[in-house]
Amino acid sequence: MQKTIELKVKEPFIQDFQKGVPLVSKEAITNESALKEEGAIIDLVDSTNNFLGRGYYGRQNKGIGWVLTNKQDEAIDFSFFQRKILKAINKRQGFYQDEETTAFRLFNGEGDGIGGLTIDYFDGYYLINWYSDGIYTFKEQVIQVLDNLGDYKAIYEKKRFDTKGKYMEDDDFVKGERGEFPLIIKENGMRYAVYLNDGAMVGIFLDQREVRKAIRDKYAKGKHVLNTFSYTGAFSIAATLGGADKTTSVDLAKRSKAKTIEQFSVNDIDFEQHDIRVMDVFDYFQYAQRHQLKFDMVVLDPPSFARSKKRTFSTSKDYPKLLMDTVSITKKNGVIVASTNNASFGMRKFKGFVEKAFKQMNTGYKILEEYHLPADFQVDRKFQQGNYLKVLFIQVK
Repeated sequence: MQKTIELKVKEPFIQDFQKGVPLVSKEAITNESALKEEGAIIDLVDSTNNFLGRGYYGRQNKGIGWVLTNKQDEAIDFSFFQRKILKAINKRQGFYQDEETTAFRLFNGEGDGIGGLTIDYFDGYYLINWYSDGIYTFKEQVIQVLDNLGDYKAIYEKKRFDTKGKYMEDDDFVKGERGEFPLIIKENGMRYAVYLNDGAMVGIFLDQREVRKAIRDKYAKGKHVLNTFSYTGAFSIAATLGGADKTTSVDLAKRSKAKTIEQFSVNDIDFEQHDIRVMDVFDYFQYAQRHQLKFDMVVLDPPSFARSKKRTFSTSKDYPKLLMDTVSITKKNGVIVASTNNASFGMRKFKGFVEKAFKQMNTGYKILEEYHLPADFQVDRKFQQGNYLKVLFIQVK
């Protein structure tokens, strides 16, 4: 039987755990030194030893562990993992039955009751993301649950608990029959090439599914669309399939061009009719301004933090300036799709960035739509930090 470590919670944090907040921060604990090996079961108690919650010790950038249950008689064992994962699967039956979408999030961390663990489904393949050494100690239980469910082609994993939460380079294959990549998945009828064993990223961010659909179905027809920080060009594919006249995809990563060409090709689109540029997005803004280029639509989905030889970018500090640059190259009545996955601020602050940028540019705007995480990215209502995605469709007046 695994030994349980009792952690004393500081007075100001007791109410949070009583309300069901799942994240354990080191600031909340008086005896952090009691923690030795990640994966240890922890019981949170107040100063008079009243039970507040049970979870595990696992360090990631958000905190030092997660509460998994508020029931004192509930063990963290195979049965626990089985209950949680089966419940998550039952909630997503509609996705399994949707022939037009064959990739979705099956299990979303604390939103489904186990912080630090996500499982994505890619047309018969499972991809597990482990966000700490601590949750990784439960690998056997999680794999066994998936084995009991059966009917999968293979399981892959991403270990994201190197220093500063970085991905650990490894063979990501766990078991089953190795896939042949690219694997072509469907999303609302669009096709995307994904790689489950080729570094940290797979080629598409599943949380943007509804945004891509909106671009295709409502906004792209007849437009020239600029897709910045374009990665593998997923938004460009959605825009093109929605009838865009042309797309321009810009990303600093050298491999982005080949990856974007591949995405066009799997959708039977002539990539030579589109502009794919490997360059710093900020340099491209200057280029566009110099050449007086204006776009009908600009997709703006930067990483939360990025560093190149020339500059450092942080969404929490630099997004208003980025929006100002974007406004300067967007046509009147054009649309900016402003997006961020930074969990450190909410939609209210993000809308404040928009207001600040347009005020500085002395330009009017109208927010047409807003998007958060889609239904398969289940969110714990007591932990709003988990609802990280914020997307605004903004019309430039």
